[in-house]
Amino acid sequence: MKHYLLSVQQPGDGTPLSPDQLEPITKDVKAVDEEMRTAGAWVFVGGLHPPSTATVVRQDGDELVITDGPYVEGKEHVGGLAIVAAADLDEALDWGRRYARATRLPIEVRPFQEAGGQLE
Repeated sequence: MKHYLLSVQQPGDGTPLSPDQLEPITKDVKAVDEEMRTAGAWVFVGGLHPPSTATVVRQDGDELVITDGPYVEGKEHVGGLAIVAAADLDEALDWGRRYARATRLPIEVRPFQEAGGQLE
């Protein structure tokens, strides 16, 4: 099995959804998570706090500099992620489609490099 990252691309406007708007999305995402577990594809799933909570560590010459905030300011940001085990890209894209339907947001599907085998 190969491993794929499904990243949830969240709009950057920062407008939180109301509980009434969020409830059906949460229900649908939990259903997809359960389908992944049943199918043996589930590796890890998690939502992220807003980009304003990020801390960036970068090397500047011999020094490591720590700054608050996201690495890049943008209109969209990663709002959550799932790591799935899939036989191939087609299977990973199927999980991506299910997540896009559940979250109502774009999902980027990206393969992990196979070197190291840390997830196997």
